[in-house]
Amino acid sequence: MTEQPSIYELADKWISLDRDLVTKKQIEALKEAKDTDALERLLRVPIKFGTAGLRAKMEAGFSRMNCVTVIQASQGLSLFVKDNVPNAESRGVVIGHDHRYNSEIFAQLSAAVFLYYGYTVYYLGGLSMTPLVPFAVKYKSAACGIMITASHNPKDDNGYKVYYENGAQIIPPIDSGIASYIEKNQEIVIWGSESYKTHANVVDIKDQLIDAYFENAKSLILDSKLTNAGKLKYVYTAMHGVGAPFCNKMLETLNMDPFIPVAEQISPDPNFSTVSFPNPEEKGALDMAIKTANQEGATIIIASDPDADRFAAAEKQQDGTWNIFSGDQLGTLLAYFTLLLAKSKDIPVNRLAMVNSTVSSQMLKSMAAKEGFFYKDTLTGFKWMSNELLKLQEKEGLVPCFAYEEALGYLVSPNVLDKDGVTALGCFVQLAVYINSKGFTIKSFLDSLYDKYGYFLTDNYYYICNDTKKINKIFDNIRYGTGSSPSDFDAIPRTNFFCVETGKTLRYPLEIGGSPVTYIRDLTVGFEVHQLDTLISSVNNPQINVSSGQYVPDLLVSASSQMITFETANRGRITLRTSGTEPKIKYYIEISGDNSDKDAVKQNLENLVAAVGSEVMEARKNQLL
Repeated sequence: MTEQPSIYELADKWISLDRDLVTKKQIEALKEAKDTDALERLLRVPIKFGTAGLRAKMEAGFSRMNCVTVIQASQGLSLFVKDNVPNAESRGVVIGHDHRYNSEIFAQLSAAVFLYYGYTVYYLGGLSMTPLVPFAVKYKSAACGIMITASHNPKDDNGYKVYYENGAQIIPPIDSGIASYIEKNQEIVIWGSESYKTHANVVDIKDQLIDAYFENAKSLILDSKLTNAGKLKYVYTAMHGVGAPFCNKMLETLNMDPFIPVAEQISPDPNFSTVSFPNPEEKGALDMAIKTANQEGATIIIASDPDADRFAAAEKQQDGTWNIFSGDQLGTLLAYFTLLLAKSKDIPVNRLAMVNSTVSSQMLKSMAAKEGFFYKDTLTGFKWMSNELLKLQEKEGLVPCFAYEEALGYLVSPNVLDKDGVTALGCFVQLAVYINSKGFTIKSFLDSLYDKYGYFLTDNYYYICNDTKKINKIFDNIRYGTGSSPSDFDAIPRTNFFCVETGKTLRYPLEIGGSPVTYIRDLTVGFEVHQLDTLISSVNNPQINVSSGQYVPDLLVSASSQMITFETANRGRITLRTSGTEPKIKYYIEISGDNSDKDAVKQNLENLVAAVGSEVMEARKNQLL
């Protein structure tokens, strides 16, 4: 076993690598002060490269986002791509960045590395939105793409997002392959931030690219005769991000009226000065937009997050209150827009492919059953949805037209294989104008869709827990019934599946909130069972031996993350999972029923949410926030 270096040896290694005076001095000062705790936090565990690339707080150390870790990531990525993508150097890399602190320098250093290894570099000078990079990778048939952004994270964070040659985010085993190359190429080969300006291999395609992006958006025009003509007024907030000029151009391209801006939030601001957390999902994030809309007499709010890859919307009701649409509700509305668009272009519905993440609403599945398009759910994240759409296109000949996840991410053009808040905004405004011309509000139109496809009500939120051991213990108690003290959950009847390979008995709950559990899928241990209530009653719940190949999920299993899904007899669906980037246990709870009995569906949802908190998560006992 290799002996670990001392923390001071790691500090010396960092100091020898770092040429950024700010972060270099940070480690030097900590070393001089002999602050071993701080040094351990910053240096001991390297930042992990995964399917989301890199994302962390910006400060010194191997575990953080800084010039050293960005250069090392670029070295590993460029060498991996060179070895695995044909003609990688000539096909080139697309590099863009947002407005966050250090985003530009991180992009410049990345460009310098790729130039050092002989790549053509399509450097998107100036501020870019995230969707422009995956579009550019497809548009130029590039070998890969990099976007420097932390999306909606707090201001002190930054990230390094990677797209592969197909224009989608990377998935396993590509991520682990890149990670291994990064680990083998730690010594800095070049440290430069000016070469992108003069190097012969740098190609400026920014203006051409933007023109092509909006030309592609014309394929999303529902009806060339559809105009707003001042009938609807909508307010837009960029959340202090880069979205405003792109969203303005999108509305112009689609023949829609311009938006009314939230002036205080329209310009890029790396401090995100008017929001505590620049994420349109967060409660209160649209407060300033609501204030502006009330002042301007607008009835619709549209929003993008700071890097413009997410989209949010709200509508003023007759009583003066504002209805903020959930991510699932917007997904349903945009899916219906996609259906209208396909029909307007005479594309057969049975050739359409739509997907969403497994934690998103099952209403899209219900819509598919009624309308006849192909539907599939995937693991969480657009890396999975985009690659699934490509697979369905290549193997089944289907038209990859739509994907969404409940976290306000929407893909409405197959030429942008990631969530795109700008095209989603354009499609939503067109739909709003279209249904307004039919005498509907957005909310009343959504109600008509509930009549047609069923009423689906969701409650998605999270618990905060900074203790990884506690999180794992909570999931072990759900999975194995290993709670050491009496609790409500310990008293609930459980399954009795004995796993031959592991020697462990899987003891999941047989009921939640008083309703029998009918389905379980555990993507941490690799277990899935359908019609559980029927199975258990047929054998009177004795021990059921599980051997290899039995009860295996279709979706990818990952022992490094926690994710369990339950379905209940009262048409409930619950997914519990850990976050890959934040200290959160996320829950996604949905109940469906008949639209004529909304009150019963709402009551069932409230009961299920309460049961998950008290019985399953044991939030009070575990002191979860």
